[in-house]
Amino acid sequence: MSISVQLEDFDIKAETEKVTAGRTDIGALVTFTGLARDHAGAKTVEAMELEHYPGMTERELERIEKEAHDRWQLQASRIIHRYGPLHPGEQIVLVITASAHRKDAFEAAEFLMDWLKTKAPFWKKETGPSGTHWVDAKASDDEAAARWQK
Repeated sequence: MSISVQLEDFDIKAETEKVTAGRTDIGALVTFTGLARDHAGAKTVEAMELEHYPGMTERELERIEKEAHDRWQLQASRIIHRYGPLHPGEQIVLVITASAHRKDAFEAAEFLMDWLKTKAPFWKKETGPSGTHWVDAKASDDEAAARWQK
């Protein structure tokens, strides 16, 4: 298990190699990379800024990663979430899940992404031609995350 909250970009290939290095018990590796888009619905997005509360954010990511390991049979996982200014096309988040079988890896990755999208302590501000505004959570994201409630 491994999490990072960082300003710097990440290298997907290097991160997957770290997760699988020396491992022969991994039969499935699922990766998800979230990218900054140039639009939000019909609105143009020129830039975004992600803020977080240092310390609390890392503890919450560690907690949810542990929950994924408790729910599914994972050999390894990695979560990277960036903060700071981001522009369209840049990488925001990386989730890697590794297991003996694909079902656990896929379900755990989906669980982690739904949680990151709805409950992770990050705040997003978008800037476009109409100005700057804070982004509210979407009901559709909350509905997707609700399926994981115990």
